[in-house]
Amino acid sequence: MSEQLAEGVIELLRQRGLRMTPQRRVIVSEIMRTQGHISPTALARRVQGELPGVNASTIYRTLSVLEEAGVLAHAHLEGGAEYHRAEDAGHVHLACSRCGAEDDLSLDEADALQQLIEQHHGFLPDLTHFAISGLCAECRRELSAG
Repeated sequence: MSEQLAEGVIELLRQRGLRMTPQRRVIVSEIMRTQGHISPTALARRVQGELPGVNASTIYRTLSVLEEAGVLAHAHLEGGAEYHRAEDAGHVHLACSRCGAEDDLSLDEADALQQLIEQHHGFLPDLTHFAISGLCAECRRELSAG
């Protein structure tokens, strides 16, 4: 299934006039195989394991092109930007500042938060590009017990 997705993305990039180099093919294939989020660093490690010598700038350029094409979206998490398929973008990240645990708000919860912000501030937020930092339930319990 992921190979079919990768071929579809490769064809989309070709239609946009981009050359499909072996490096770009490996990057696209790895992204389409990945479930959930992937950082540019983790992507580079995987791609270079399959095709040594792929330049980090090629990876960043490909991520940017894929985002412009609507294939990927990114979010700013505690450790930096992470990418995921655009169809998986409908959630808000919660990141524990203490232990690094991650969770997501449901679409309904995110919508309620968005409406609350809009109602009180007249501001329409895009909650999909960042993480809300704080303490997870486990860290809160540990801190209150200690």
